[in-house]
Amino acid sequence: MADTLYFSRDSKVYIEAVDPSTGAPYSSSVVWEMPVLDGFSFSQATNTSEITLNEMASTAGVSRRGRQMFTDSYAPAEWSFSTYARPFKSAGTGTGAADSAAKHHAVEEALWAMMVGDAAYAATTFTGFAATTSELAIDFDSSNKTTLGTCNLYFVLGGAGAGTKTIYKVANCCVNEAGLDFDIDGITTINWSGMGTIISEESSFPAATVFEAVTSTGNFIRNRLTSLTAVSSTPTVTTYSLVLTGGSVTISNNMTFLTPETLGTINQPLGHVTGTRTVSGSFTCYLNADSNSSADLFENLIEGTTTITNDFDLLFKVGGTAAPRLELQMAHCHLEVPSHGIDDIISLETAFHALPSAINETDEITIKYVGA
Repeated sequence: MADTLYFSRDSKVYIEAVDPSTGAPYSSSVVWEMPVLDGFSFSQATNTSEITLNEMASTAGVSRRGRQMFTDSYAPAEWSFSTYARPFKSAGTGTGAADSAAKHHAVEEALWAMMVGDAAYAATTFTGFAATTSELAIDFDSSNKTTLGTCNLYFVLGGAGAGTKTIYKVANCCVNEAGLDFDIDGITTINWSGMGTIISEESSFPAATVFEAVTSTGNFIRNRLTSLTAVSSTPTVTTYSLVLTGGSVTISNNMTFLTPETLGTINQPLGHVTGTRTVSGSFTCYLNADSNSSADLFENLIEGTTTITNDFDLLFKVGGTAAPRLELQMAHCHLEVPSHGIDDIISLETAFHALPSAINETDEITIKYVGA
C-alpha cells in the first residue's frame, strides 16, 4: 500500500470572515484565499494536572510511588504564517474581484481587518478601512475594544484541487501580532501570528470568493527602494537625512485567551481579550557625518539628558515613492539612543516606540497601501 505524503508547497490557506454581530460566518460566505510562505504552523496543546503519592514506608517497607495525570483544558490554538505585502488596484469586475470599482486593496487585507478592529465587512470595505481609487488607508480608530474581529482559518494540506487532501480548521481566530521586515535585499514580508479556540479536521472547506491579484506578479514590493523621513519636534524641528540599510515594525495586540476551570470537565477556550496595544521597531543606517544625518541624530539623542520623551515623526515608504508601495506613518515616536555596529562600514541601529498623541488615542500608526 502506497503512503500518502503531503508537501507544504502544495498547501493552501483560506480565511472565512465571521460576522461580529452573530459570531457566525457571513451568509454570503465571504472567503479570502491567502497565499502564505514556507514555515506556516498551527498547533494546540492541553493543560494537565499531575497528582503524585509521596508517603513514608509501611511496616512491610512499602511506599507507594504512583501518579495520575488529568487533562484540565485545551490551551488556545496557536497559528502563524508569513505573507508578502501585496497591494493592488482592483479591476472592478470578474470572478473573485475585491471590489466593484477600481479601488485599492491588499491581498492580505482581511488579516489587517482583524488586527485593527472588529473586522465587520460590508460592501467590500472593512471597519477602519478607507479604500479609494488612489490608495487604501488603514487606521486603528476602532481598536480600543476588549475583543477584536475573528475568522475561521482553513489549512488545506494537499492543495485545493482534486485528489487526496486533509483539511484543518482553526475556529474563532484572532490576529495578535503583525511584524513587517524590510531587509535591503528582500521582498516586503509580514509575519502574522494569533490564536483560536479549537482545531478540527473537516471534510470540506468553503470556496474562495475573493482572490483577485493572488496570482499576480506585479504587486510585490522591493525593500531596496524604501525611504525614511524622520522629523524631530523636540527641542526644535529637525529633518534628518537617513538612508536605510534595513528595518522592521512590529504591531501587537498583546491578547490573552480566557478558559474556564470547571472540575470534572475538559474545558475549552472561550475567546480572546485584548491587552495593551504596542507599536515598536528599529531601523539601521550607516554612520554618516553630514549635516542632519545619522551622526547628528546620535549626538542629539545622547545629549538630550533633559528630554524625558522625545518626539519623532517617522514615515517609512516601503518600496519607495512609486507603486506598488506600503507607507507606515508614526507621528509620535520615542527613539532610544542608537547602538553602533562595528563592521567594514560603521552603522547605527535605532529602536523606536510609536506612541499615541494622547494615552487614550489610537493614532500610533496609520498604514497606507498603493497598488500598481
